[in-house]
Amino acid sequence: MTNVPHSTDPTALADADWQPDSWSRRPALQQPKWPDAEALASVQRELSQLPPLVTSWEVEALKEGLALAARGDAFVLQGGDCAESFADCRPSCIADMLKVLLQVSLILVHGGGKPVVRIGRLAGQYAKPRSQDLEVRGGQSLPAYRGDNVNRPEFEASARRPDPTLLLRGHERAALTLNFVRALAGGGFADLHHPENWDLEFIANAELEQEYGRIVHEVREALRFMESVAGRSIREFAQVEIWTSHECLVLPLEQALTRRVPRREGWYNLSTHLPWLGVRTAARDGAHAEYARGICNPIGIKVGKSTSPAQVRELVEFLNPSGERGRIVLIHRFGASEIAAGLPPMLAAMDGLAAPPTWLCDPMHGNGQSVTASSDAAAIPVKTRRFDDIAAEAEAAMELHSAAGVPLGGLHLELTGENVTECVGGARRLSESDLARAYRSHVDPRLNAEQALELAMRLSHRMRSARGA
Repeated sequence: MTNVPHSTDPTALADADWQPDSWSRRPALQQPKWPDAEALASVQRELSQLPPLVTSWEVEALKEGLALAARGDAFVLQGGDCAESFADCRPSCIADMLKVLLQVSLILVHGGGKPVVRIGRLAGQYAKPRSQDLEVRGGQSLPAYRGDNVNRPEFEASARRPDPTLLLRGHERAALTLNFVRALAGGGFADLHHPENWDLEFIANAELEQEYGRIVHEVREALRFMESVAGRSIREFAQVEIWTSHECLVLPLEQALTRRVPRREGWYNLSTHLPWLGVRTAARDGAHAEYARGICNPIGIKVGKSTSPAQVRELVEFLNPSGERGRIVLIHRFGASEIAAGLPPMLAAMDGLAAPPTWLCDPMHGNGQSVTASSDAAAIPVKTRRFDDIAAEAEAAMELHSAAGVPLGGLHLELTGENVTECVGGARRLSESDLARAYRSHVDPRLNAEQALELAMRLSHRMRSARGA
């Protein structure tokens, strides 16, 4: 990558010696074992010449929204697939994902009485960390599936071989996804005047349908009232912003999409608006933190029972030495049984920071469990999550944040607009025997749209009660 003269602006860079490849001098976990270094370098060179996926002014606009959420003046909904699939880069899948994000955000706006910042886990979430480098089946050992950016899910030697050309395909799929999302969001699909555009055919629970219909009616009436007072149609409600996010994982890819831009100081990761560091890769002295400290994007950090509050405080100060508001998003994932003990010390450890972080609750990743799903062919071990555990952790997060006087800035959910059966429970009372019917995730289980709406309604009721109090 071509070197560019460094900025001396201390608010833009934590260290004037930082470069997009500085991470390569630190221990880099969760990296694929690429078999051909020259092939990877060739792909990096090609990626570095391709147009970016996002712009620096979009990144800065998102930081402003995140700063509002840190103060309690906005609420963040970050949601989408556990790991996107190249095969699902289809209009119907993308539109259904956008529909469920819009429906859930409408419910949260209604309950919270504040704007919602919508961030999709999309247009780049093609890589996943794994707990083991190898997967063993029937005595055969192959590299673990690390997402479509790296290899393929089929348990075959040729499919599991890391292939750097997949990074180019991932960039293309991300560009196609983002182009379609922007066209829908800016072209009337997201118009609050016509929320019927977002209906998903398989939402069949009568109580959910009735309550959602009541919310839509109330929002429409409020909109009509505002437009009557204004004497005109409020065009701003015809469009919404959908920001993108993905886990900052495959560092050669992130490096290749890190650019200087005209009339701004510093470097921007222009593959996404919000990259985040996972629990496995958030070490203060690791390669991922070293990479993240030098970019101007907001940075998400997953935290949980395996991370100490002191370590998180040190990492936050390392990544945000100038105290920029909207820069740090802490995404806590403890599990329903652990959050009461784990979250308060984490909140207390951030007291006195120059810029308070934006706190999101991830009620998904701490509540996973392995079960056996029975199909006609065989019994299949799968991961699942129980809806009641997910809801319990999210509700506990609201209570604990309120008790600490620290705003809960939003939710981080793995969800889909598809009619999947991957999480058990919810209004449809899905059981373990239902999992094999429509279990499509190659990695982690997601809420289907019906479960996502039910969760949003439960939280919306609490938000309205809190506002009334």
